[in-house]
Amino acid sequence: MSSDPRDWIAASQLPGVGPATLARLAVEGYSPTALLEQQLPASIRLRADTRHALRKHSLQQLRDDASRLIEHAGMLDIQVLSMACDDYPSLLRQISDPPPVLWLRGDARLLDQPQLAVVGSRKPSVQGFACATEFAASLAKSGFVITSGLAQGVDTAAHQGALRAGRSTLAVLGSSPDLIYPRTNQTLADQMLANGGLLVSEFPPGTRPRPEHFPRRNRIISGLSVGTLVIEAALRSGSLITARLAMDQGREVFAIPGSIHNPLSKGCHALIREGAWLVENQQQICEPLAPMLGFLAQQVEPESAGPESSLTADQQSVLQHIRQSAMTLDQLHAETGMSVSRLQQLLINFELDGKIASHGDRYMALC
Repeated sequence: MSSDPRDWIAASQLPGVGPATLARLAVEGYSPTALLEQQLPASIRLRADTRHALRKHSLQQLRDDASRLIEHAGMLDIQVLSMACDDYPSLLRQISDPPPVLWLRGDARLLDQPQLAVVGSRKPSVQGFACATEFAASLAKSGFVITSGLAQGVDTAAHQGALRAGRSTLAVLGSSPDLIYPRTNQTLADQMLANGGLLVSEFPPGTRPRPEHFPRRNRIISGLSVGTLVIEAALRSGSLITARLAMDQGREVFAIPGSIHNPLSKGCHALIREGAWLVENQQQICEPLAPMLGFLAQQVEPESAGPESSLTADQQSVLQHIRQSAMTLDQLHAETGMSVSRLQQLLINFELDGKIASHGDRYMALC
């Protein structure tokens, strides 16, 4: 198999040649070089537009184009990783249509660490956003690299939770690593990179997001991960696509149940009926994965009640109310009877300590 990344890039840029085609060729013992040099047997049929492109462009032209793409990527601090490289993620290599080339921006060493995908609605409830942040923070502390798609909603909460836990996090994009989508998450992407994170894409520099890119992105999220956690998902959603891809890939799927009256619970309930693990805490995720990741069983940190005993009565009261339900400042004032100035002081300190987060005008518990 060719180890020249230019051949993998050139082949993947040909019309009619996608990841599934290159994977099929690899199974039959043919490299991208054999395709580019038109040395495939007649029994392997190619699309007419593929044959036309191969006749139109010489092998040297195709390789020169790939070289220019690699050079441009380097100027953007983007690395190239092809399937021929030993560092290509082993779990991703196992799926039916692994991306021939990965474009990486950030710390590529994260690919060597156990990843857990956290996905869900782009428009979660306040409780769902808080749940995603809390689970991501706890699972990151347990040793997982939190992997998601940098979308709004649950993806954002997952990445933020990992960062607040002081851990690096990984995002798989539906655009190239130099064009962040949505643009509102540019700051989050910058924070991820500044904290040892990684942006991953199968799309070369300069590729803008397109609707058809996101289902392809989803298979990479699940393919990189030992398991996928779904938090609030409608019956027809990208999150369910990711979860079902994970099931097809033989990975564990976890779902958090919710109210039967919440449309965003229906996707999770459907997954549970299909065999996903029903989970209510991070321990229920770590335990099924422990046989595959033995060291994680020792790394899981049980919740400690010790620090709670050092809180004042006012602090305990405010935290108790927020843990029951996300609340506004006015609601906390009405429920606790404390002055607004006193509540503001407590809330600021809790945010600095990472115990709560603000979402709009509401405050939600993170621990």
